[in-house]
Amino acid sequence: MKKETMLTVLLVVLVAVSVVQAFQLVGLSSSLSSGTVKTSSTPAASTGSSAPSMPSNLQNLPTMVGGC
Repeated sequence: MKKETMLTVLLVVLVAVSVVQAFQLVGLSSSLSSGTVKTSSTPAASTGSSAPSMPSNLQNLPTMVGGC
C-alpha cells in the first residue's frame, strides 16, 4: 500500500472518531443540563447520605496547595 493511501485512511479514521466524539459530547452536555445523568455511582451517593468518609490521615489537609 502506498504511503499516501495509508495516511489518507488514517486521517479519515481520525476525523470519523472526532465526529463521533463531538456527537457524544453534545448528547452528554444536553443530558447534564436537563438533569437526566447521574454523576456518581457510589452507594453512599445513591442513598442520599453525605460524601463517603476519608481516611483519618487525609481529613486535615489544606484546601489549597501553593502555586505560582
